[in-house]
Amino acid sequence: MANARAAAHALDVLTFLARHATPQPAAAIARELGLPRSTTYHLLTVLVERGFVVHLPEERRYGLGVAAFELGSAYSRHGPLQRLAAPVLRRLADSVQENAHLAVLHGRDIVYLVEERVAGRPSLVSDVGVRLPASLTATGLAILSALPAAQVRALFPSPDAFVQRHGAGPTSLTTLHPLLAQARAQGYAAESGYVTPGLNSVAAPVLDHGGHPVAGVAVTAEVGRMTPEAREEIVRQVRRTTEEISRRLGGRSTSTTR
Repeated sequence: MANARAAAHALDVLTFLARHATPQPAAAIARELGLPRSTTYHLLTVLVERGFVVHLPEERRYGLGVAAFELGSAYSRHGPLQRLAAPVLRRLADSVQENAHLAVLHGRDIVYLVEERVAGRPSLVSDVGVRLPASLTATGLAILSALPAAQVRALFPSPDAFVQRHGAGPTSLTTLHPLLAQARAQGYAAESGYVTPGLNSVAAPVLDHGGHPVAGVAVTAEVGRMTPEAREEIVRQVRRTTEEISRRLGGRSTSTTR
């Protein structure tokens, strides 16, 4: 049991560091995780020795190491998220008869991992491997809405960090925050014409066991097809989909974030 607790604490440390944009002091790690300082330093020492954490002595801070990056790269190569999500996305697209997609956050962009297209629906600029600004897409807004405010600020430190495609969408944190607040309040994010004029999207985040957004699922439809009644049903199906993917990943139901 002691070894199991130590392993759990080590994973908690790695998860904590992964959720912060900058290296963190040991005191902050101990405080946030509720660990004794001696235990925290012991865990950090072992993780540094194994390459999962790097110590920055001049700053007295700790960040993720190369071994942690290699684990993440291995996860991407094996594609378990895509494998788990693909059949669920297929059912979503079939259910609402609209294009559906899953994407992950990469810096200030999102990268599409799964695309499910429906015959007769308009073509999209998104495709597997395509990157788009997170602040313009419903998927990106859904993911950002589930991140800590400090991480959002770190991702968008100035107006220069914001990109527009058609003169629409947030251009600063001041205009981004209301969109994220609305997404948190209603349980889903939306965009209209930010990416492609005439198309609307709604999206919800996929959460891990700690409530951290690992991906987002969206449905995109023509403005004329996104009636209030259709939108309500699409939102319901999108949230059902994200909850199922979250469960498959061993994560938290998105309904708990409302």
